Amino acid sequence: MRIGRTLVAVVGAVLLAVALAPSVGALEVGQQAPDFALNGPDGKPVKLGDLTAKGPVVLYTFVAAFTPT
Repeated sequence: MRIGRTLVAVVGAVLLAVALAPSVGALEVGQQAPDFALNGPDGKPVKLGDLTAKGPVVLYTFVAAFTPT
């Protein structure tokens, strides 16, 4: 019974710490995104800096139940 209470207390403390922690690396509205690269559908790397050089970019992420996260 004592182990159960200790486990509940530890899990509760971890969840509380995660909930109260500030978002690390979060951007404010209007702040410029850091340059990064991801692979495109053809497998070739695409850099955000290359896209923004052509004009404004909207980055949209769609995560659904059937997509891996």
